[in-house]
Amino acid sequence: MATIEQLGYSAFFIALTCIFAIVARRLNERMSKDGLVKDLIFEAIAAAELCGCCFELIIVADNFGVATYAVFLFTLTIWWGRNWGSATACPYTYMEQIVEGEVSFKEAALKIWAQLMGGCCIFRYVQLYWWLELAETHEGRAFEDCKADLQVNLYLGAFIEGFATLCCRLASKVISEKDARFGAFIDSFIGTSLVVAAFNYSGGYFNPVLATALKWGCAGNSALEHIIVYWIGSCVGAVLSVPLFKTATFRNMFLTEKSKSE
Repeated sequence: MATIEQLGYSAFFIALTCIFAIVARRLNERMSKDGLVKDLIFEAIAAAELCGCCFELIIVADNFGVATYAVFLFTLTIWWGRNWGSATACPYTYMEQIVEGEVSFKEAALKIWAQLMGGCCIFRYVQLYWWLELAETHEGRAFEDCKADLQVNLYLGAFIEGFATLCCRLASKVISEKDARFGAFIDSFIGTSLVVAAFNYSGGYFNPVLATALKWGCAGNSALEHIIVYWIGSCVGAVLSVPLFKTATFRNMFLTEKSKSE
């Protein structure tokens, strides 16, 4: 049976990962010239931090339950929002910007590539910690064959990932425009709640890079199925949030006060 001490080893690893990311960001800030290369490194660092922490959150969820997992995720989401700066560690934010005409396709592609490199390469660092088996919850996990999280029909899974991503992006846009006092907490709560709601159906990733880093090649899904659910599903949901957010109906429903004041 998992103990608080074993949970402490997971908390330590997550904290250590965040500290390494802080150091890496500061080194990049000091040593890199402003420009695209610097931004690419920031994206790689953010994705590595995200995926490194979420690998350990799998251990937390498996051994301490979804509620404990949710507390960690809620806290981390707020932390990342305050420390990543302009980095997002998420491909569809740049797809949205392409639709808005804010970035070129080339720049977006390079940033997504940097995210994938950071997210996928971090597993060796995670694997080393698990290999040490400091806690019983890590025993056998370093070289264990992974299993896909999709527990429903392929297209239902894609719909769940897409719809939840759409809700997350719309909520973030509303909170950002309203400049809510506790916006970061509200945004984190909404995102965490949606992740928990989808957890036992699609895994609740809502981020293609995260899903790929954690579950690409796992037993239970083919490469095409993974792409349909976690890339096409999430990205379509995010891109749809751009025109939907601008519709009069949506703005009247969720931005009424601002509309009247204008």
